[in-house]
Amino acid sequence: MSGIKLSICIPTYNREAYLRNALEHCETYKFDFPYEIVISDNASTDNTAQVVEEFVARGLPIRYFRRAINGGAYMNVASAFHHAVGDYTVYLADDDFLIPEGVTATVAYLDANSDVSACHTTWYFYDEIADRDLHTFYKVDQDIKFARHDFVEVFQFVFERHIFPEIAIYRSSALRSAWVPRDFCFCYFAYLAHVLDQGAVAFLKQPFYRSVVNSKLAPSRSQNGNEEVMVAWDRYRGGLEYFLYMAAKRGKLSTGPESRAIYEEMCRVFTLNRMVVALRFWAARKDFVKAYELYTRIALGGMADHPEVAALRESFPMLVAMQTLAYQVSATAGVDRLVLSGMADPALITELLRDVGLAAEIEVTSELDESAQPGIESTIIFAADMERREKFLELGYKPNMIFIESDLTQHIVI
Repeated sequence: MSGIKLSICIPTYNREAYLRNALEHCETYKFDFPYEIVISDNASTDNTAQVVEEFVARGLPIRYFRRAINGGAYMNVASAFHHAVGDYTVYLADDDFLIPEGVTATVAYLDANSDVSACHTTWYFYDEIADRDLHTFYKVDQDIKFARHDFVEVFQFVFERHIFPEIAIYRSSALRSAWVPRDFCFCYFAYLAHVLDQGAVAFLKQPFYRSVVNSKLAPSRSQNGNEEVMVAWDRYRGGLEYFLYMAAKRGKLSTGPESRAIYEEMCRVFTLNRMVVALRFWAARKDFVKAYELYTRIALGGMADHPEVAALRESFPMLVAMQTLAYQVSATAGVDRLVLSGMADPALITELLRDVGLAAEIEVTSELDESAQPGIESTIIFAADMERREKFLELGYKPNMIFIESDLTQHIVI
């Protein structure tokens, strides 16, 4: 026995500033049990090793391992887990923080419940600049434990609470078989199935993890979790189906037609709700074409009146049309000018076009200056009506480089 109670596993790659920040926080953690920090370096080319050496010298109980080549995130996490020697293991991203009192409470729960393979908790979104917790990802009202193979009960819990089991302290012995890469099924639903196949699982109400959303090191940094939310809705469904498959193979779920219909509908509703979140993220990024694509699937699924969807629905025709025009102009080789002919407010349209992606090098004018004789090959026209379109055709402009409103909006059906 190692005598180590908890292994804090930090995979990292070329993130010396974030790692330093995370380790400075680790120096403030005071636990009443022996713990270690396992750092797995995915072949960094920066000063990661020197940062680690500094904190080892300062007394942090770090064990450092460096992979010879960068094998991707999954391999680096697996490397950290395999090197862990504690009774329990927790993952810590190199730009996030633990809440020590929550960790202590979770470890105490595992000590008192030897049948539990993993303790999951919600987590805080944390504003490091303002030094405050914003909100939790999901809510658990009271500690709850599910017995081994309680697949149906856990699935119902996940569905009703819209839970993502991403943050957990694992009994280390369970990780050897649980942590396997998953590409088509959201990995954390698969891992939940794996640990539930080995023992009981618990969901505790006290968080022990802070996910930094506003970093003092890089306030505008992108986050992998957000990127995944924007594209992974079908993987979420795949993870739920993986979980249900495990339940069926362990004899805990009927696969008859009626049961299949019930769980198929639950997976569908869960997925649609995640697509609504993705729609909101794409709209926030001002990619309204992608947001509209998602809207069509959400609406067909019966959730067009979801509050977040309804708030965007009426603005889609204008926003998608403008982004479509910006795309058409930017996609056409040799074009450096866009003429807005007959528009009531060309300045507003220009501002909107820039906002949704029109390249800065494209000149936008409100009318065609015939004396300037702009190049036909390098000009696209957005005309207010068919009469103006005909005029430009007579001047020799290419028919597929003259757009009117219906060209941009006729396929946007709300």
